[in-house]
Amino acid sequence: MANKFDRQQKLALWKSFCDEHKVVERAAPLFVESNNLVQTFTHGQNQRTILKRSPEMEDIVITEANKVIDDYKIGSNNYDGLIYMMFWSEEDIAVPLYIGKTEKIGRKGSLSANIKGIRSTHPFFCRWGYNYEYHLGDLSSVVCPGHDLRNPPKKYVRWAEMLFSSYPSSSPSLNHTTYFWCKAWQSYKPGIWREYGETSLTFLEYLLIGVASDLFPHTVLNTEGVNKRQQE
Repeated sequence: MANKFDRQQKLALWKSFCDEHKVVERAAPLFVESNNLVQTFTHGQNQRTILKRSPEMEDIVITEANKVIDDYKIGSNNYDGLIYMMFWSEEDIAVPLYIGKTEKIGRKGSLSANIKGIRSTHPFFCRWGYNYEYHLGDLSSVVCPGHDLRNPPKKYVRWAEMLFSSYPSSSPSLNHTTYFWCKAWQSYKPGIWREYGETSLTFLEYLLIGVASDLFPHTVLNTEGVNKRQQE
């Protein structure tokens, strides 16, 4: 279906989804920054230098995660989890950098550890935690000094190259202010392709990445689910 649409039609789909879900309006800066210099802090037993999430970003995650937690507690099954996007804003258009999800149910069939006790699980924090194998922990291992990883994850080397103009540093410089949006996703809602009707969180992520990688092939950092033509 997607191949039958030209760029303008796909862009209209993208804008419509972003407008409906107020992606730009309800987003927050991902980092604490001033003049594009990101604030860092030391974390953990070995006092690793870490990129600092903005309080506004944390408020968004906590607010949306609590909707999923409450849903799990009462067993209503209205929410699948969280859909999120890291992006730049250009002329009020969300230029996507990374699209992902945090499922409500974890590997053991209960509430995911990434969501459970969101106010006290800052190392995980819906995949945006400060631990290694989480977005900001691994990105910090590339961007900030003092990490002893011999082989930083290639994924986050790509993130660093896209996001930062100057690193490694304890005050790394961003290319552009980087924003974060997330939303607790209700599985009975239609996604970006309304023709599909009710759209699960997993399918929504797949569709968003597909459209985004067609429209913004030079900024999308996802490697799974992207249009194969953009990887050639």
